[in-house]
Amino acid sequence: MKTFILALLSLALLGCEPDIPRDSAADAEPDTRPVAYAMNYPLAWMAQRLAGDAIRVELPVPDELDPADWMPGADDLLKLRQADLILLNGAGYSIWVSRAGLPNHLLIDTSRNIRDRLIRFDDPARQQAAEGAGGHGDWAFTIWLDPTLAIEQAAAIRDAFVNLMPDRHAEFEVRFSRLELDLQQLDTRLEQAFAPFSGQPVLFSRPVYQYLQRRYGLDGLAVNWRPRQLLGPEDLEMLEMLRLSHPAKVMFWEDYLLQVTVDQLEAIGVKSVVFRTGASRPESGDYLSLMQENLDNLAHFRPAGPREDNGIDGDDGEA
Repeated sequence: MKTFILALLSLALLGCEPDIPRDSAADAEPDTRPVAYAMNYPLAWMAQRLAGDAIRVELPVPDELDPADWMPGADDLLKLRQADLILLNGAGYSIWVSRAGLPNHLLIDTSRNIRDRLIRFDDPARQQAAEGAGGHGDWAFTIWLDPTLAIEQAAAIRDAFVNLMPDRHAEFEVRFSRLELDLQQLDTRLEQAFAPFSGQPVLFSRPVYQYLQRRYGLDGLAVNWRPRQLLGPEDLEMLEMLRLSHPAKVMFWEDYLLQVTVDQLEAIGVKSVVFRTGASRPESGDYLSLMQENLDNLAHFRPAGPREDNGIDGDDGEA
């Protein structure tokens, strides 16, 4: 009987999720739903997938800012204090929270159940580089790049929603099952896409790929270069020194970079591949479509040969 009810709910919920508001202003009619604020886009996307129309999910970070660097102003803090839930990434992300005086019962650390799987910096030089890349403290924080850990974060959000609205428990469970399946499929496709890189040294433009690297067994080293940064002779010299012991022929970038940089790297035998982390809201589409773009970039880089279908089809086209 329970399975039958869940199946009916699943059919009823298909395709009915609203977009994630950009910290929306008041509508003509007051919105009386509970409000959950998410501290980066992956959390907001997962929360919206789970919430449907039951909970209003807000991403307070302006689109042009990296959520890891965002510091809320007085007006932002006022809104956060009036929220029903505040969804945190954990692992040293949003370090301002400890000084903001927010009520503890609002704070949901989505990585609390996977602390034993978080990555700690064991090299002071790497930690310093990561802090320069927007990291904070001893921990790598782009947890969601490992879909198996993203599922655990989604489970923590589901549990918080169930505690907030126990009468919607069955609905949240159905939505979680569908989200879990999408993330499992993403994990499989990423594993296939990274298979050609197995055993090959690679480079990362910034130290933000630790969970991706561990999940898919990549042999990578990171520098700390922004996509729009002009590289000088000293940067290229440093890279050449690094490649003496780590002869990588590809570098992953978190966004599209300057053509002059692409040309400089190609001149020394390094190809550039864009793999965006998704921390900020994409210009269009959603998290799955962003990951599909990453998969397409990886497929384009592969050696010539039969191309597999890496399409990601979320089952309800949610934003």
